[in-house]
Amino acid sequence: MLQITGLNQFYGESHTLWDLDVEIPQGQCTCVMGRNGVGKTTLMQCIMGLLPLRSGSLIYRDQELARLAAERRAPLGIGYVPQGRQIFPLLTVEENLRIGLSARPDGSRQIPRYIFELFPVLKEMLGRRGGDLSGGQQQQLAIGRALVIEPKLLILDEPTEGIQPNIVHEIGDIIRRLMTDLGLTVILVEQKLPFARRVADRFAILDRGRLMASGVMAELNDELVRSYLAV
Repeated sequence: MLQITGLNQFYGESHTLWDLDVEIPQGQCTCVMGRNGVGKTTLMQCIMGLLPLRSGSLIYRDQELARLAAERRAPLGIGYVPQGRQIFPLLTVEENLRIGLSARPDGSRQIPRYIFELFPVLKEMLGRRGGDLSGGQQQQLAIGRALVIEPKLLILDEPTEGIQPNIVHEIGDIIRRLMTDLGLTVILVEQKLPFARRVADRFAILDRGRLMASGVMAELNDELVRSYLAV
């Protein structure tokens, strides 16, 4: 689905991502893991075109993304839920969802029905302002906004951050359902190890901008956790 090869990124003269090679298999959830500040969000922003690359390749469904403008990536079928949700607090739930529709390549302006099947609370609160929702409801809105384009690849950056436990569990169930029912491929940035083990099929660990380990989730052993994930 997505092949990242030799990716290097700089902030000014600071080298932040070093020769990254990461493969995202189709139909699976790959969890990008690591302590704070190791480059996880930077990598997601590079995939979405929000940060420039110094070098490297991003092949998505046989198409090179590296030189493609950011606004042209979502219409290719890439949904993005950024860290911190970044909904529009003064717009209603419905307006937030409709903003996502602008990236649909088919021009449809109808919110897909399955969004409200996944998140019934959003249907109940269509007229409520985004900023009036709880943190968990805002996260559901952010995910719903990414899903209105009916993506093939969904990127979730810290979706459980600041969310109450019952909603965290629900989000995990929804991620698995999206893969099983709709065949989505998911890139998950997550620091909660139990959640990652429950939801993800594969892992990729970053440390200081470098890939330190990757594999199927069963290979995430105690030594890797102590070395790169424990705080």
